[in-house]
Amino acid sequence: MTLQSRLVGFTGALREQGVRVGPGETVDAAAVVDVLGMADRERLREGLAAALLRADGQRKVFDAAFDLYFPAGVGAPESARGEADPGLDQRLVDALAADDSGALSQLAGEAVDSLGHFGGENGPQGWSAHQTLERLQPQTLLARVLAAMRGDAEEDFTDRLDRDEIRRRIDDFRDRVRTEARRRSAELRGVDHVAKHAIAPSADQVDFLSAGRDQLAELRRAVQPLARKLATRMAARRRRASRGSIDLRRTLRRSLSTGGVPLRPAYAHHRPARPEIVLLCDVSGSVAGFANFTMLLVQALHDQFSKVRVFAFVNRTDEVTHLVEPGAADPAELGRRILTEATVTGWHDSSDYGSALAEFTDRYLEALGPRTSVLVLGDARTNGWDPDLEALHAIKERSRRVFWLNPEPEVRWSTGDSAAHAYAGVVEMHECRNTRRLAHLVSTLLPV
Repeated sequence: MTLQSRLVGFTGALREQGVRVGPGETVDAAAVVDVLGMADRERLREGLAAALLRADGQRKVFDAAFDLYFPAGVGAPESARGEADPGLDQRLVDALAADDSGALSQLAGEAVDSLGHFGGENGPQGWSAHQTLERLQPQTLLARVLAAMRGDAEEDFTDRLDRDEIRRRIDDFRDRVRTEARRRSAELRGVDHVAKHAIAPSADQVDFLSAGRDQLAELRRAVQPLARKLATRMAARRRRASRGSIDLRRTLRRSLSTGGVPLRPAYAHHRPARPEIVLLCDVSGSVAGFANFTMLLVQALHDQFSKVRVFAFVNRTDEVTHLVEPGAADPAELGRRILTEATVTGWHDSSDYGSALAEFTDRYLEALGPRTSVLVLGDARTNGWDPDLEALHAIKERSRRVFWLNPEPEVRWSTGDSAAHAYAGVVEMHECRNTRRLAHLVSTLLPV
């Protein structure tokens, strides 16, 4: 692979993962390579990152792709023995205790080579980071690393800090193993193939319904930064909206002094009132993570609205505004509190949109008004119960706007027990599978 094709493949892999890299950025990257050269790999990494990255949360994707297209080496490590080294764990303990980056990279290569190979001559072959880490179990070495770092010293108040540092080093080693496994697989199957299938997407592109524990933790950390970004965007929209539309009569009158050329447009100024927001959220099953994240995001934007009220349901509806506290940033904790402190279930635990919507119209219809925008969050799966479209009609008639955000792919709407298309015939329904899409919808759909 030539350097040019390697660079084009690298930028293409970033684009596949949602990083906005166009021809201009690719030209910039080529200039970086021309100026920095290939002698210092880490300097090249930082130069390309500066040229190509424009948004938060993209660095992990960038590093994974960079390690594939600009690997530190090829083939097996020189010291790999082809079979498990009985002293590998002790060498790993020593390297972790010393925080020896070179030794950790070497050990990651050896571990993948001896523990991560799968397949045979007549079947598919490859290297698995998961298999390597399952056999090596580096997370079990914390106590031994701590003892090696402490030596003969007595345990003191810094012990907890040492444990956190060791966990960070172990996580770093796990990332090195994943990088090495991807590199070895790329040599076997092709870099482009591995880049397409083996690089984890950035946090803002992870599906709410399939996010793992680590990805949910990244989403949790993204709540406040994303809220600040959206608040800035919505404030800008509000400033533009406050100018109003052009007053044609006044503009033409002004143009008389400039020979009929409208150099100074006149605007029909108005001061729009901040809208009220009502969230109606399904907190059952896998959609709970999506609903909880959105609740926290909208609450973090509360200054952009005159009022925010939040209602949760599974098959019964209860107001949970008091539980969605400003500044909170843990969707899992919010979900636990809602399920234990609010009345969201009745005699069964399955979601029932019809009953929940009907209870909302019976108890909380006064929460809606001509300035209220409603966001319904859920997958519209009714478990075979009556969807009660009339209740949704009643909510729509009382509100300014109603939007339904569905975390399921649109191709799955109205499959099985989903009533998505029936509800979409009443209100606007939008596919909302990740935080990037959610940010776009919140910033463009909600009135200012």
